[in-house]
Amino acid sequence: MSELPAKLVCKSLWKIFGTGAETFLNTPPSPDENALRSAGLIGAVRDINLSVHDGEIFVIMGLSGSGKSTLVRCMSRLIEPTAGQILFDGHDLLSADTRTMVDIRRHKMGMVFQHFALLPHMTVLGNVAFPLEVQGMERGAREVRAREVIELVGLEGREDYYPRELSGGQQQRVGIARSLAVEPELWFLDEPFSALDPLIRREMQDEFLRIQSVLRKTIVFITHDFDEAIRLADRVAIMKDGIIDQIGTPEQLVMQPATDYVAEFTRDVSRAKVLSAGVIMTPISDDTSQHDFAGKVSAATKIIDIAEALKDAAKPFAVIDENNRKIGVLSREDVFDVLVKS
Repeated sequence: MSELPAKLVCKSLWKIFGTGAETFLNTPPSPDENALRSAGLIGAVRDINLSVHDGEIFVIMGLSGSGKSTLVRCMSRLIEPTAGQILFDGHDLLSADTRTMVDIRRHKMGMVFQHFALLPHMTVLGNVAFPLEVQGMERGAREVRAREVIELVGLEGREDYYPRELSGGQQQRVGIARSLAVEPELWFLDEPFSALDPLIRREMQDEFLRIQSVLRKTIVFITHDFDEAIRLADRVAIMKDGIIDQIGTPEQLVMQPATDYVAEFTRDVSRAKVLSAGVIMTPISDDTSQHDFAGKVSAATKIIDIAEALKDAAKPFAVIDENNRKIGVLSREDVFDVLVKS
């Protein structure tokens, strides 16, 4: 992802709750947690620096109270940061006036939260079209657009249903469709699936990935579930006490934890779920390029998804990149080594 341009950048971002927070930050050096507590202040977001690349799914995760939801609300200025910069396409959102921010949220940002907040007196079509109505779009045009995204999220045929007539998963799809109706450039999702039953949650994750494969949105996704992060994320930021301990791919967090907290956070995660064929393969060489392979596997494929195929294979698999080029060799011994270490 590093070669992609940054869509959203946070620089030295702070959110401190309490009287005199701005004045307190003006006193160098930057305060630590003990200094904040002594001053009667709460550092919900502390000196955050990160970049979200164009088209990536950037997951922010941490335990309850870690500051992840406060951070995402600061990014959209639903909560006013105490200090720092938030750059959206290079423009500092903190310098935007109220009218400009309202316009940006209406036209360029989509938001989905854990609680669906559907309008009970409106149908599915009405709920999805509502943000377009707020924009002032003519009724015919907004209903055409609403029907397009309703079909995209798999609710075609339920346009005239009311929220009370839908399951929890279907209601969440309406929330997703509503946020997509404005064709956002930046999509915020704050634990959107955490209230769902496990099977429905898995289904919604699959649906989310399908939608992303079509739309390629820039996404900031909040969760406390590392298994969910593994499935969805291009990169993950792990938060603790308002700070970010580490940013990296799921593989980097599990294999190269930067702090004891990250190591503990990822300790019980199965490596087979995290590591991909491209990470554990042997790079292709002149000696192996013409090898007789049992088949091909994408470099992005997780080990858990190919272990069964390799179990009885007498020959190794060729690992291919997104252009179908052979880049490595993967044997069942390589996979078994990973599974044993899990």
